[in-house]
Amino acid sequence: MNAKAANVLTLGQPRFTEPRLAELARAHGDTAAWQAALAQGGADGMARALAAVQGSFAVGLIDAAGHGFAAVDRFAVNSLCWRVIDGRLHVAERADELAALPPRAEVDPQAVFDYLYFHVIPSPRTIYQGVHRLPAAHYARFDNGRLTVAPYWVPRFTETARPAFEPLAAEFRNLLRDAVAAQLDGSKPACFLSGGTDSSTVAGMIGEAAGTPAATYSIGFEAEGYDEMAFARIAAKRFGCEHHEYYVTPDDLVRGIPGVAAHYDQPFGNSSVLPAFYCAQMARADGVSKLLAGDGGDEFFGGNTRYAKQRIFGWYDGVPAALRRGLLEPVLERTPLGGLPLASKGRSYVEQAKVPLPDRMQMYNLLLRLGVENVFEPDFLARIDPADPLRGQQAVWQQVPAASSLNRMLAYDWRYTLAETDLPKVTGSTALAGVAVGFPFLEQALVDFSLRLPTDHKLKGLKLRWFFKEALRGFLPDEIITKKKQGFGLPFGVWATRHEGLREFARDSLLSLAGRGIVREAFVRQLLDVHLAAHPGYFGEMVWILMMLEQWWRRQAR
Repeated sequence: MNAKAANVLTLGQPRFTEPRLAELARAHGDTAAWQAALAQGGADGMARALAAVQGSFAVGLIDAAGHGFAAVDRFAVNSLCWRVIDGRLHVAERADELAALPPRAEVDPQAVFDYLYFHVIPSPRTIYQGVHRLPAAHYARFDNGRLTVAPYWVPRFTETARPAFEPLAAEFRNLLRDAVAAQLDGSKPACFLSGGTDSSTVAGMIGEAAGTPAATYSIGFEAEGYDEMAFARIAAKRFGCEHHEYYVTPDDLVRGIPGVAAHYDQPFGNSSVLPAFYCAQMARADGVSKLLAGDGGDEFFGGNTRYAKQRIFGWYDGVPAALRRGLLEPVLERTPLGGLPLASKGRSYVEQAKVPLPDRMQMYNLLLRLGVENVFEPDFLARIDPADPLRGQQAVWQQVPAASSLNRMLAYDWRYTLAETDLPKVTGSTALAGVAVGFPFLEQALVDFSLRLPTDHKLKGLKLRWFFKEALRGFLPDEIITKKKQGFGLPFGVWATRHEGLREFARDSLLSLAGRGIVREAFVRQLLDVHLAAHPGYFGEMVWILMMLEQWWRRQAR
């Protein structure tokens, strides 16, 4: 842009690594630095300038003619949406702000489908037609009626060959300490503490970086198999934390769901958002102004169980083709033998192993398993493309071709798990509670370290995040290193079958949604009356996302 910016939107805490830009930001503010950075000439120059900016940020600069530029940080910690109206670019942090501009944008049926598919609406789509959200590490340029949206950074994995463990572990621990220190702002040092590996690491590193123990905030549930408070207490005791606990109840959900649903600019269905909100609210009442969160550790260092599961399926590629096609597949898939109890597991394995990634990861998608024709009204289904979400995933998968299968899954999760789901969960819930949030694992030095860490250090055989755990052995309690991953999982389905108020709240929401011509009333009644009671943990997820969709819709109509 050559003209002086007429509209400016700057969010977050960008760190300009170029000395000239850093000095401009210090002397004249972030806007001056952004204008200088984006004036470096051409798309390549702007991409290089953006790639050199660290921290969380969103920026939008629009000149008097309506031409403009917008960008978000590598993981979209800060959100930015755009809309073109009458040849002029408009930007805002929230999609609903742009949708309200005349002519008012309508709800996009495809986005509703995407929501039920992903439980969120991944960028670049939003719930509104014509309103778009910038994907992580992307910029948008609008000039002379032409819009360009492109990535300015794509991860490149350059694995170090057989590095010595001890020096690497020492470097990692130092980077962790520095990352936590970079997120502390001088206020009371505090963090979420689920009792998992990542949040426990952040809690411990706060003590080293700040020189004082962290204030930790944990959520519990009176439901068997969901409560991790025992592990949070172990971590808090190890690091001498000022520990705080709150047990969420079904009544809390009935009170809190409407406000949380209304807070988001579009439907958001991650059920952990309610526990995160109550956790942040507890911290705010205690005088905390900023919480640190452990999001990112699993996705950078190989901690999700699906990584090991997909490796098992990948072993099938090592079976000689003649054996696969001449014996295993014909026998297991096309003869009655494949239906026998033991052989059926082999048939299921072969059927899944033959499907390439990332398609294979959606074979157990809840919406697809229920059947879109069973869930949606025919008129609504005729307005959407059920294959569109998978095409988007395939495009993201193809962005990182020269990497191991595991690293491609990690990069995929940086987009779909972190940027689209987990980070909005935490940033949204903390903002509603009035607390700032920081993510030490997103510090660029740690991300760069993960890019050069060998694949077998992240997943050693079937051992998840092997290097991370071994490097912190002796620092973290052994009980936490060996525990299974859980986090702030919500026992909604279980509670919805036992608590009358929550059950009726969910029923009212779902039947109201059925009246909007999207989901079939017969499906809703079967879900509530048959499926939920039989398998509350599994089908409770579908009840939750439908309920949150209706609650969001009601608030938008006001």
